[in-house]
Amino acid sequence: METTKILKIALIAFVFGGFLIVYYFFNPSFHFFPSCPIYYTTGFYCPGCGSQRAVHLLLHGNILGALRFNPLMVLSIPLVVYGLAITLSNWIFGTRYRFMLFYSKLFIYGYFGLAVLYWVLRNIPGYPFNLLAPHG
Repeated sequence: METTKILKIALIAFVFGGFLIVYYFFNPSFHFFPSCPIYYTTGFYCPGCGSQRAVHLLLHGNILGALRFNPLMVLSIPLVVYGLAITLSNWIFGTRYRFMLFYSKLFIYGYFGLAVLYWVLRNIPGYPFNLLAPHG
């Protein structure tokens, strides 16, 4: 493997590891993390609202707490990690494997539709929809 590729991998690992360390030691509820611009300007929760706090809780092993803040993001993590792992593996080893689910129009439109539905439902006041709003 060439030296440039090794340096790029090290840089990616360093940056990603740095983010994980920051999210582990600093709770986004109480520290310097940016708030959601959509929520700040409109008062409505976006599909990503609560993700920073959910990542913090996941790094501490609190899966149920993370699901309370953003279930869509938490349940999407395995897909994202698998897709990134395939992409990184292809880049490192020069292979051309694909996660075919990401190339399915049904999956792409379905996931986008699910995100929009989640966005709408989590902003409906009252039970049971208020369970989808980030609590904390």
